Parts: sequence; C-alpha cells; structure tokens
Amino acid sequence: MIDTVANAASVRYRRRVWVNRLMLGLTIGSTAVALVPLVLILTYVVRQGVGALSVGFFTETFRPVTIGVAGGAGGVLHAIVGSALIVGAALLLATPLGVLAGIYLAEYRSGPAATVIRFCTDVLSAMPSIVVGVTAYVLIVQRTRQFSGLAGSIALAMLMVPVITRTTEEILQLVPQSVREAAAALGAPRWWTTLTVVLPAALGGIATGVLLAMARAAGETAPLLVTVLGNNQLTFDIFGPMQALPLLAYRYTEQPFAVLNEQAWGAALILVVLVLGTNILVRALTRRRAG
Repeated sequence: MIDTVANAASVRYRRRVWVNRLMLGLTIGSTAVALVPLVLILTYVVRQGVGALSVGFFTETFRPVTIGVAGGAGGVLHAIVGSALIVGAALLLATPLGVLAGIYLAEYRSGPAATVIRFCTDVLSAMPSIVVGVTAYVLIVQRTRQFSGLAGSIALAMLMVPVITRTTEEILQLVPQSVREAAAALGAPRWWTTLTVVLPAALGGIATGVLLAMARAAGETAPLLVTVLGNNQLTFDIFGPMQALPLLAYRYTEQPFAVLNEQAWGAALILVVLVLGTNILVRALTRRRAG
C-alpha cells in the first residue's frame, strides 16, 4: 500500500515537472517571438539611418536638392527644434491637466463625476491619433485660418492627458492610507494633505507617467500632418507652421531623391533612440524607486 502511494506521488511529481518545463519553454518561446519584430525594426532603422548622421545633419537646415546636381540636402535642425517646441508646449498643456485629473480620480474615486471622467479618459486613450488631429484641425486651424505648431501641441496634449491622468491615479492609490490618516490626525485638511503629503510621496511615479506620455507624443505623425503643415526653415514661432521629426520622416520618404530618403531614415533613427532612451530611463527610475 505504501509503495503504491509512493509510486503515484512520484508519477504526479514527474508530470508536474514536465508540465512546468513545457510551460516555461512556451513562455520563453513566446517572449522570443515577440522580440523578433522589435529587433528587426531596430536593426533595419539603425542600418538605414546611421549613414545620414553627421555634424551637418544636426546643425544645418534644409537645402534644396536639384535633379542631376550633386550635393547634400542640409540637415534636420529645423525639425529637431520644431519637435522640441511642439512637444514641450504639449507637455506644459497636458501635465497640469493630467495631474489634477489624476489627483481627483484618486482622492475622490467614488463620486459619479469620477466615474464619468475615468470613462472619458479611457475612451480618449484609445482614440486614433488621426481623429484627434482632424478635430484639432477643425476646431483650431480652420477657425484661425492658420497652421501652427500650437495647434499641433494642443493635438498632442489631447493624447498625453489620458496617459498622465491614469498614471497619476494609479501612483496616488499606491500611497498608504495610513499616511493620509496621520496627516488628518494632526488636523490637516484633505486638500493640504494631498498637496503636501500624498503628492510629494508619488512625485517619482508621476514624473514617470509624464515621460511615457512625452515618448508617445514625440513619435506621433498623424496629428501633425493636419495641424503644423511643415516648414523648411528654422523657426521658433510656435504660432506659425513648423517642422517636426515625424512629419519630416514621412514627407521625405515620398521624395524621389535618395539623399532625402536617407535623411528620413536618420530622422526615424533619432525618434527611435528618443523613445527607447525614454523607456530605459523610466525603467531605471522605477527600479530605483522600488529598490
């Protein structure tokens, strides 16, 4: 009887071992398959874009290209400056809105208004970027009769607000309730507790959400196609047409000149490095905070 029970237990143990090995192999294989497209894209973009990188690529603006005439097409300084201004303005618009909305959802989560805001945020986060761009075009560009970097910033801010809002909400909910109770026991009102106790404790996580939102906005092309128009000259006027790296990469791929196609891949490489670097920075900040 004892031998029978021992044999049955041994069989069950071996079966569990083999099932564990099978599932572990499946998970490793699935991870490898999921990484293949990323590695292929990164490799191809680096191979195609590294040839365009030079000092002039970062310090010069567009120069006209003529068929049959040798010479470069300048650089993409105007697009780099335009992207920095457009995304920077979008950050200034989206960060206060997203953080304040996240604070409300975290601290007053049970009210009907919080339910409506949370639902609208989820819908906006899943909204196609071209829809946001067309909306900005109708409401801003058509009414002002002017393409502008500001219109592009507003469109990008609409895409950034949901990311910042939900990140802020989740991070604030991780702050222990005992912290709030301790501040309340000392006589601090709720708004003062949130401002001086809860918010500083979650500041690192909120900054992480802002970085993720910035990385998403920096690579968006569709909203910029219908709002900023593009500009081959270096300009700091955000109220007029501007160039941006995603828009430049899209437009240059349509050109019949190889030098412009190469610059398009160079701009794509800059965007990939920006997004990848931002995500690595977010991971490092998150790991440091967890440690």
